[in-house]
Amino acid sequence: MSIVKSLLSRRAFTALAGAAVIATAMPVTSFAADVTIPIIVKDTTSFYWQIVLAGARKAGKDLGVNVPELGAQAESDINGQISILENAVAGKPAAIVISPTEFKALGKPIDEAAKSVPIIGIDSGADSKAFKSFLTTDNVQGGRIAADGLAAAIKEMTGKEEGEIVILTNLPGVGSLEQRREGFLDQIKTKHPGLKVIADKYGDGQATTGLNMMTDLITANPNLVGVFASNLILAQGVGQAIAENKLGDKIKVIGFDSDDKTVGFLKDGAIAGLVVQDPYRMGYDGIKTALAVSKGEKVPENVDTGANLVTKANMSDPKIDALLNPKIK
Repeated sequence: MSIVKSLLSRRAFTALAGAAVIATAMPVTSFAADVTIPIIVKDTTSFYWQIVLAGARKAGKDLGVNVPELGAQAESDINGQISILENAVAGKPAAIVISPTEFKALGKPIDEAAKSVPIIGIDSGADSKAFKSFLTTDNVQGGRIAADGLAAAIKEMTGKEEGEIVILTNLPGVGSLEQRREGFLDQIKTKHPGLKVIADKYGDGQATTGLNMMTDLITANPNLVGVFASNLILAQGVGQAIAENKLGDKIKVIGFDSDDKTVGFLKDGAIAGLVVQDPYRMGYDGIKTALAVSKGEKVPENVDTGANLVTKANMSDPKIDALLNPKIK
């Protein structure tokens, strides 16, 4: 299976995802079918963003809203997302839901867009105060959860919370990723001081880069016991490196987000845990909130959509299974 792209799940689902149940159970208000609210994600090809789009699509059906699904082909295409945002504004929609690709670069474009249309943010922030509402995981807390999970996995393996670890971040300057990094490093320093961070590296948005980075780290650091790969793309690459070198019992990996590939690594032991968000809820509630704002209704300024640590031990729990197997069709 290629690690360059996230693959869409082809599983047959027998129940709605827990996030979908939560979202659709919320009261909805009918609205004119000609209302358009585009959703702009970072990367339309990845599994994570496909789940976000599925939630938005379901909200559009429930609310009678037209929801164009927009986004670039890679999270690194910052200029592409800016152009998509500008084109969406030109269409004069009722509101726009967006997950900014890069904190600073999207600040001014969002400020400009907000002069014409209400903007709802999801997942990642931008250097802008123009968002009418912002729905996201508490990514600092997500980083802390990852640190605790990694410490626990290392202790289970070695009997102590000690050893050399690394953190790998997919791209520099991405709000959500920087917050995860911040939370992880702070938690390691304050709660798990026996773990020493010997490398703090950035990738370029490609899973193959994560594979190569991890392979080099394995070679250069024979005492390495733990890794935090802070998004799905890097978790794919790191998991592949661990699997290929058969090091799951010597190096513990905590990833962020999930797809078939990373869940497979979790089952096989190449990955010890995954911090899983609720992207379906982000998409669904993002559209629902945007519709409310377009009607002049008051909405929360910030909404924490939650995160959970998934391990081999708890992955069959109904709540966790619903997050791992969302309904994307």
